[in-house]
Amino acid sequence: MQDPSPRRAGVDDLAALLRGRTAAVLTGAGCSTESGIPDYRSPESLRRPRTPIKGREFVGSAEVRRRYWARSIVGWQRFGQARPNAAHRALAALEEGGRIAGIVTQNVDGLHGAAGSRRVVELHGNLAQVVCLGCGATEPRDAVQARLLDDNPGFLGLAAASAPDGDADLPAERIADFRVVDCLRCGGPLKPQVVFFGENVARPVVDEAFELCDGAEALLVVGTSLTVFSGYRFLLRAAERGVPVALVNVGAVRGQELCRLHVEARAGEVLQELCDRLGSPPAPTTST
Repeated sequence: MQDPSPRRAGVDDLAALLRGRTAAVLTGAGCSTESGIPDYRSPESLRRPRTPIKGREFVGSAEVRRRYWARSIVGWQRFGQARPNAAHRALAALEEGGRIAGIVTQNVDGLHGAAGSRRVVELHGNLAQVVCLGCGATEPRDAVQARLLDDNPGFLGLAAASAPDGDADLPAERIADFRVVDCLRCGGPLKPQVVFFGENVARPVVDEAFELCDGAEALLVVGTSLTVFSGYRFLLRAAERGVPVALVNVGAVRGQELCRLHVEARAGEVLQELCDRLGSPPAPTTST
């Protein structure tokens, strides 16, 4: 079990840094692992190396789309049942108390909104929505899931290990006969409304994220190693502006030499204690 003393000292330092300042928050997968959602760079994930689907491959190949939806039908069953954890609830409480201006998240799970956070910029989209590549029509992921299950009975009975972002590990032979569903409006191919590897975040989303961060007096980075540039650029921007940056993450963070403070501990523990220090107690856990 982790010695709480260094963590408590780190939380004290974090509270002192943020007291009297309104912060923007940048979150990554480490904010959602306590909800049972795997990340890409934990030791467990790295022991099972995988090649994420890239945007260009998804758009250009029916076989790649088949692979995605076959794996996703299993992964979504678990991913879609995830609920906010202590970290999400604490951030919602900090926003409610005026301690943070809002959240820029690299996650696609929608858990910040489910926890009650009001100003959330989802850099990489949200898996709960699906978009047609032909006509642009959108459809809830749960509705697509129901259609996929109707056309592929028995698929949820397959044993599969959960993978990041609603994916699951399935053998190739189980994917070959999978039936993909199409857009109800035009019959075009469907894509989750997220940014795949190799795709760019839409300019309006980037602008909204920068507006949030530029209007804050501090940047709090939670649960991300900032390996991907789409998140790292916000740390660089804060450092260029002379805005203090604090990190809460287990493990090294890209650009940490530019930051004022690094609390190396689990997000839920740190943020709950931060709420206590700043007088913004999170709402108690409720069963669903």
